[in-house]
Amino acid sequence: MTGGQFFFIFFYFPKNLMKTTLAKAETTTHDWKIVDATDQILGRLAVSIANALRGRNKATYTPHVDTGDYVIVTNANKIKLTGNKEEQKKYMFYSGYMGNEKYRSVADFREKRPEFIITNAVKGMLPKNKLSSAMLKKLKVYSGDEHPHEAQKATPLLP
Repeated sequence: MTGGQFFFIFFYFPKNLMKTTLAKAETTTHDWKIVDATDQILGRLAVSIANALRGRNKATYTPHVDTGDYVIVTNANKIKLTGNKEEQKKYMFYSGYMGNEKYRSVADFREKRPEFIITNAVKGMLPKNKLSSAMLKKLKVYSGDEHPHEAQKATPLLP
């Protein structure tokens, strides 16, 4: 090689080979999934529900776009908790005034509002941003076997 001569090696990448596409809110489709919570462990069920609400089970998952599905949960009153959580786990509610914090156990909620147990667990697993409230609205929880969403023809949610 003589001075002043340089050899450059260029790598050729076809333009259509490396493309990243991001989902848009206008083009996403939201399917309906159904889950029977009978004898399911609460935390493990909440993870799969939260992933379906976010759309993490789809190839078009985009973190800043709501690409998730609607999820129907039936038999919320038959959910299972491991260990002694039925008596020991407490939910705290605070009114804002000094000394006005209330603690309620899972057994209390199972009697009066069993939907709260699943909704609260899923809410804690969603991201803490503006999309989380939109994702949580797509969660439909019912304490019994009946639900008013038969027309949507929901498919089972696989874990």
